[in-house]
Amino acid sequence: MIPRYTRPEMASIWEPQTRFKIWFEIEAHAADALAELGTIPKEAAKTVWAKAKDATFDVARIDEIERETKHDVIAFLTHLAEIVGPEARFVHQGMTSSDVLDTCLNVQLTRAADLLLADLDKVLAALKKRAFEHKMTPTIGRSHGIHAEPVTFGLKLAYAYAEFTRAKERLIAARREVATCAISGAVGTFAQIDPRVEEHVAKAMGLVPEPISTQVIPRDRHAMYFSTLGVIASSIERIAVEIRHMQRTEVLEAEEFFSEGQKGSSAMPHKRNPVLSENLTGLSRMVRAYVTPALENVVLWHERDISHSSAERMMGPDATVTLDFALVRLAGLIDKLLVYPANMQKNLDRLGGLVHSQRVLLALTQKGASREDAYKLVQRNAMPVWRGEGDFLQLLKKDAEVKKYLTDAEIEEQFDLGYHLKHVDTIFKRVFGES
Repeated sequence: MIPRYTRPEMASIWEPQTRFKIWFEIEAHAADALAELGTIPKEAAKTVWAKAKDATFDVARIDEIERETKHDVIAFLTHLAEIVGPEARFVHQGMTSSDVLDTCLNVQLTRAADLLLADLDKVLAALKKRAFEHKMTPTIGRSHGIHAEPVTFGLKLAYAYAEFTRAKERLIAARREVATCAISGAVGTFAQIDPRVEEHVAKAMGLVPEPISTQVIPRDRHAMYFSTLGVIASSIERIAVEIRHMQRTEVLEAEEFFSEGQKGSSAMPHKRNPVLSENLTGLSRMVRAYVTPALENVVLWHERDISHSSAERMMGPDATVTLDFALVRLAGLIDKLLVYPANMQKNLDRLGGLVHSQRVLLALTQKGASREDAYKLVQRNAMPVWRGEGDFLQLLKKDAEVKKYLTDAEIEEQFDLGYHLKHVDTIFKRVFGES
């Protein structure tokens, strides 16, 4: 986790003290269940809670023990015994390290997902507000980076809103999929521990029992979780790249907010650069970088190996922390985005009416011209305009073959900008409902 791109709320989920607190809760809840089943004394379970519930675990001490034992869970249990005393011998009865590690990881991932879902709500709120603000602000739609036909800036934002709505739905599903608990012992057979212990711990930790584990919770669950984060990151980058394009000097249809005192360049005082959206592009790449190891972690030897462990120690914190920061940054970027409708109109008019070529094409076919002939007529009048040799509307009016099919008034009718925007309300209702 890089402090520059870390928010404290998400970072706290991954701090050692938080992790050890979760480990303790897993062990203590398991002890409660074991006590109810008569496997360990009830007083022992009570003592575990009483002596360690409010304890601050000594991270340095645990690290010191691990340097000798070369085993993190044993190091923690040794330190826990130092706190609890003799009754600690009843802790971890019939359990294996992965019961603690995997259940803890899933608790952390669900907590991280809750923060990310709140972040997505911020993004959605900003997109919705700005979409309605610019619902009917005309701008040029581009395909292959080339002017195509008119759209509205509100439609661009509505598209992003729908995209992040899907992102939220996927993350809800991914959270549900990863929210499982395994307290099944070595190789997952429950040979040394009753399945009812797992049920108790799962309920206490806000999880559900893993239907079948080996010595680990199946990693396809985690692969889906991190893949979902990767898709969300791609959606962030898509809109970031759109903003970067719009802020280009030659385009300048929208621009990141530039605060007083902000500097764009150490060399050129005039610069106002799209640094936030460029930053989002880079952060998105890092989140996606963890998708491949998550997929590869699905493949473990037999009932368990730890080839996944080292990767997860990095990808769990890094991917969630980075995406959390990126989503909050995106919400702020959209909320404060400077929009220039006059420049949008200027760019829309830049090609001298060529954006209406399809309407002219269809009008010709409706008046009897074959599609092939109509296409040729429109294109031969469009190409000079590309070269700066005239106005599209005037060229069409002067074309004798076009005039065989269309009057001047009928040609002019095809240049109505409002025609392209007549279904904006319909699209908005599809995306936002009746709001």
